[in-house]
Amino acid sequence: MNFFISDALAQADAGSQGDSLMSLLFPIGLVVILYFFMIRPQVKRQKEHKKLVGALAKGDEVATEGGLLGKITDLGDNFAQVEIAEGIEVKIRRQAVAAILPKGSLKEL
Repeated sequence: MNFFISDALAQADAGSQGDSLMSLLFPIGLVVILYFFMIRPQVKRQKEHKKLVGALAKGDEVATEGGLLGKITDLGDNFAQVEIAEGIEVKIRRQAVAAILPKGSLKEL
């Protein structure tokens, strides 16, 4: 009955404790790299965007994620009224604001 289990396989388990530690370090290293290169920067961007949306005020010139540029004329809890041309206003979600532009960026309004 010795032909079912080879001697090489039976002896391989005896010295594999050092290898198991090294094989455990690789996935842990990948998780650490994933955290520092993907998760942490994304959380930082989310915090900055939340701060930007919270700082919106009437009269700010903004750029939306959809590419609209305009001046905020009215603010609500979740929505903002943006004037994109003289007499033309659109209602957008506050979270759709991508950037606050410097004052005077939109001279043609």
